[in-house]
Amino acid sequence: MPSEEPCSVLSRRSFLAGTTAATSLAVVKPSLVRGSQANSTIELGLIGCGGRGRWIADLFNQTGKFRFVACADYFQDRVDAVGNALHIDANRRYTRLSGYKQLLKGKLDAVVIETPPYFHPEQAAAAVEAGKHVFVAKPIAVDVPGCLTIAAAGKKATEKKLVFLVDFQTRANELFREALRRVRHGDIGRLIMGEAHYPWSGGGRGAPPATAEEKLRSWYYVLPISGDFIVEQAIHALDVATWIAGADPIRAVGGGGRLVRPQGSIWDHFAVNYFFPEDFVLSFTCIQSIPGVRDEIRCRVFGSDGVIDTDYFGEVWIKGKKPYEGGSTGQLYTTGAVTNINEFHQFITEGRYANETVAPSVRSNLTAILGRCAAYQRGEVTWEALLKRNERLEPDLSGLKR
Repeated sequence: MPSEEPCSVLSRRSFLAGTTAATSLAVVKPSLVRGSQANSTIELGLIGCGGRGRWIADLFNQTGKFRFVACADYFQDRVDAVGNALHIDANRRYTRLSGYKQLLKGKLDAVVIETPPYFHPEQAAAAVEAGKHVFVAKPIAVDVPGCLTIAAAGKKATEKKLVFLVDFQTRANELFREALRRVRHGDIGRLIMGEAHYPWSGGGRGAPPATAEEKLRSWYYVLPISGDFIVEQAIHALDVATWIAGADPIRAVGGGGRLVRPQGSIWDHFAVNYFFPEDFVLSFTCIQSIPGVRDEIRCRVFGSDGVIDTDYFGEVWIKGKKPYEGGSTGQLYTTGAVTNINEFHQFITEGRYANETVAPSVRSNLTAILGRCAAYQRGEVTWEALLKRNERLEPDLSGLKR
């Protein structure tokens, strides 16, 4: 195996994880959080001012329920572009790797975290510690310690009466929600076998960046920062699959490789079989950067009494003894985020701190990491061994401004 890829050595350095962590742009004052003023404006800080950060900030603003008062990013040009667009005071625009720490010291109610995945656990945990509500992008982490940090942060947020929301669009869609309610009710019977796949014509074929700053700008192609695309992108399909399964996988057997992307970049295809309790088996594949591919984020599960079929870009339905007509998911990328933003505001203003998106996001993130490790080893990895190994990915950020 190439030396830059983890999971091939059991004795690599690990650490004991700590604690941690949406769709609206500001956080209400503490006195309002416990009240019923659902129209209260919440003051937000944006951590991560790249493409998605700018995009989702606009969605928060469009609700009229949030107001951004601070922003942070390593790069000055990014914080200025967002700061100018959101009318944020120049003295509340923070740069350097530690910029988010300065942001958290300021007066605001919540944060929206849209940085590269490697940074999510540390930043979300710090936000909870600072008493801020958290809205964080998927994936929540690139490694097991990061996932455990998010799990602990979500628990701590509940204890501190803070909202912690992970922005998976499918979980915010009523078609998915209703179909899963029916699966839980037993409408497709006992789960037997599932298929999940994510073919995508995009993703690019970028080479690994040469300098530390280039790694931050083109982080997708840097394994320790993105987690490889099975974690950064294909987690959408695995999140639905584990949602349907309702359990942690016991083990995974995988393979894949890098045949169209340059040496040193992330992989371009994965194929993993997951084995769950009660003999439920899931076959999963994902591939990127292939011209002519029909983009899908699909999961289909066969039960003893029917089948559920879901596609992020298509339809959701159940057929069998108890059918569900379902329907088209529409522009889920946007509508799912908007629902999460509105529910973020609702949870804050109504004082609802169950933070139910955290545990399933930790499960699907760990499932993606399990698949990555099995594929890198071209063999089998158990869930128990993955957690015991507790392997940490650490990018080389030397030379960056702290």
